[in-house]
Amino acid sequence: MIMSEKKQKTPTCFGNLDIVFPMGPDELRCTPDTCMACEHKTECLRTAMARPGGIGVREEIVDRAYASGRIGFFKRWSDRKAFNRQKSRMVRDNCAKEKK
Repeated sequence: MIMSEKKQKTPTCFGNLDIVFPMGPDELRCTPDTCMACEHKTECLRTAMARPGGIGVREEIVDRAYASGRIGFFKRWSDRKAFNRQKSRMVRDNCAKEKK
């Protein structure tokens, strides 16, 4: 199967973080059962996490680790700063693509 054919056959929810990895009632993210049965689940979740929303998920993880005492202030600060740089880079790259 050619890659372009595979991309054409992906569902409309493909890569949508709010659908493939939603926040649950207990403030934790969990993949729904409907996604677990999908043949695109791994690629879909990777795509969703590679977008700016995925950085937000990583920030949530770091914040929970800090709140529970598993990491210290400087590790949290360093990670959050790195996430902010990644977001800025994504926005800058997207703006550059749109100008072309």
